[in-house]
Amino acid sequence: MGRRVDPGGRPGAGKRSDTAGGSSARDSGTITRVSGPLVEVTGLSGLSMLEVVAVGPERISAQAVSINGTDATLQAYEYTGGLKTGDAVERTGRQLSGLLGPGLLGTVFDGLLRPLSSASLWLTQDRMSSAEDPSVLSASWGFTPSVSVGDTVRPGQVLGTVPEAGTVEFRVLAPPHIGGEVQWLANGPVHPLDPVARVGGLEIPLAQQWPVHRPRPFGERLTDTVPLQTGQRVLDLIFPLPRGSAAAVPGGFGTGKTLTLQQIAKWSDADVIVYVGCGERGNEMADVLDGLSGLDDPRTGGKLIDRTVIIANTSNMPMMAREASIATGVTVAEFFRDMGYDAVVIADSTSRWAEALREFANRNGDLPAEEGYPASLASELAAFYERAARVRTLGGATASVTVIGAVSPPGGDMSEPVTTDTQRFVRSLWVLDRDLAYSRHYPAVSWRGSFSRDAESLGRWFSAHGDPLWAQRRASASLLLSEADRLTALAEIIGAASLPGHERMVLLGGRLVRDGVLLQNALSPNDGYSSAEKGSALLQTVLDVVDVCQSLVARGVPPADVERFDFTPVLRLREDTGPTDADGVLERGREFLRQLQQVAGGGLTEGNDGDQ
Repeated sequence: MGRRVDPGGRPGAGKRSDTAGGSSARDSGTITRVSGPLVEVTGLSGLSMLEVVAVGPERISAQAVSINGTDATLQAYEYTGGLKTGDAVERTGRQLSGLLGPGLLGTVFDGLLRPLSSASLWLTQDRMSSAEDPSVLSASWGFTPSVSVGDTVRPGQVLGTVPEAGTVEFRVLAPPHIGGEVQWLANGPVHPLDPVARVGGLEIPLAQQWPVHRPRPFGERLTDTVPLQTGQRVLDLIFPLPRGSAAAVPGGFGTGKTLTLQQIAKWSDADVIVYVGCGERGNEMADVLDGLSGLDDPRTGGKLIDRTVIIANTSNMPMMAREASIATGVTVAEFFRDMGYDAVVIADSTSRWAEALREFANRNGDLPAEEGYPASLASELAAFYERAARVRTLGGATASVTVIGAVSPPGGDMSEPVTTDTQRFVRSLWVLDRDLAYSRHYPAVSWRGSFSRDAESLGRWFSAHGDPLWAQRRASASLLLSEADRLTALAEIIGAASLPGHERMVLLGGRLVRDGVLLQNALSPNDGYSSAEKGSALLQTVLDVVDVCQSLVARGVPPADVERFDFTPVLRLREDTGPTDADGVLERGREFLRQLQQVAGGGLTEGNDGDQ
C-alpha cells in the first residue's frame, strides 16, 4: 500500500499527529497561571497564533490566542483540573485540525472531531485525536480510482471513491494545493493515513487534516438562488432559505427550537447534514441520534443517520470546546461541499458558543462590551455565518454549505447582543413565538418578527421552474396573516360581531391559513414532512376558500352563515393526504369549494372552483 504519509500529504510522519507540519526541534515552556480554560505560559519561542500547544503531563490541547514575546495566553479545549504552575508545555507546530476522511457519516464526534462512539460516558482529558485513535487509524477502506496513471488532474478534482463509507458516495479529492500528472494509484484496501495516489511528485493520503478555523478554498461564489426545501411549510412557503445562505432561529425556553432544527435535519433536501450540539443538554443530543437512527431516508434508501455527522459538545463537556465545535462543523460541511454535495450545518445553539467566548474574555481581562460579551462578538458571528456559500468548487462542481444557527436569548429577550448581532449577518430569521408555542402551534415561527431577504429572488426561481404563482401566494398569505392579527386585536375590544362582513372573513381566513397550512404535526407520518408541491397546494386551496367566502359575503350571504359552515375538511387536508400528495389536496379542495357554494347558496361561477 506504499509508505505512510502525514495527513497533509508529506512523507515521513511520526506516530503522533501533532508532528504534522511541525519543526524537528520543538520548543517547550512552563505554565505560569491557570484560570479555568485560560492558561498562561512562558518560554515558548516562535509560537504562532492559533497554534496548538500540548499542556501538562496529560498533554491536553490548548490554542494560542495571545502572544507577547515568549509569553502566551492559551485557551484550553479540555478540562484543566490538576494543572499547576511549572508544568511543562510543548509546541506542536500545527493549528487545531480535524482528520477529514471516510467514516465521518453516521458517527458522533466531540467538539475537536474525536470519535465518541466508543468513549466512556464522560469526556476525559486523556482522549486522543482522530489522527491518533487506533480505532480510526486501523480502519481499512477500499479505494476505487476515477483517474488513471498518466492523467493530469487539477486541485480539487475527484481521484476516486470509497464504497461503503455511508449512503452518500465518498469522493477522494486532490488537495487544494496539489495538481499535476498522476504517477501512481493505490490498489486494494488502504488505511486513513496511507497514500492513495502520487500526483506531481506528492503523495496524497486517503484522509487529510485541515485547520478548522481556516475556510476551505473554492473556485467561485455563485450569486443565483436555489431554494433549500426543509419540509416545513411555514419556512418553505413564507420564509424560504436559499442553498448556501444562512438562517437564525431565535426563541426562548420551550418554544421548540431543538424540535424545529431536528425536523430540518430529518427532512431537508440537502445531501449531508452536520448537526452541532453546542452546549445543549445531553438528552437532546440523544433524541437527535435516536430519531435519525430510526428513520428511513427516502433519498438514499438507507437510514437518515448514514448521511449525517453529529458533533456533540454538550453542557457537561469542556466549555471552550464549544468554540471549536462550531468551526469543526463548518469545516466538515465544507469538506463534503468540495465533493460536490449540498451540506447543511445546524448549530444548536450559538448562544452557548457566545457564552463560552464571554467567559474566556472575562478571565483574560478583556474590556467587556454589551452584557459582558467581548467586543469581537459581532466579528466572530460574521466569520461563522460568512462560511455559508453556494459555490463552484475547485473541481468544477456546484455545491453549497447552508448554515442554520439557533439562538437562545435569556428570558426570551430579542434585544440581547447575540440575537441583534446575528440578525445583521443572516438572510432568513425564523423567530419562535412563545404564545404560539404555548397554544401548541408548531413550528412556532412568528409571521410578525420573521423575515426572508431572498423571497423575491426565490419567487423568480419558482416562476422559472413551473410555479409562477408562488410569489403571489406568499404575498397573499402574508397580507392575510397581518390583517388577521390587526383585526384580532380590534375584535378583542369591540367584538368580532361588530366588524364588517369582509373583515370577519379575513379573521376566518387567518385561522384557516394558521391551522390548515402553517400548523404541522412532527409526529404525524402524513404531516411531519410536506413536499413543496403539497405545501403550495394546501396554501392555494385555503386562499381559494377565503376568496369564495369573501365573494359570498359580497353577494349578501350573512357572515354568520359562512362562519357556521364546517371548515374541518380544509383543516384536515394536511393530515388526510400523504406528505407528497399535492393532487389529492387539490381534488379534495375543489370538492369542498363546490359544497361551500351549494350550502351557502352562493351560486358562483365555475371560475372560482379552486383550480390553480
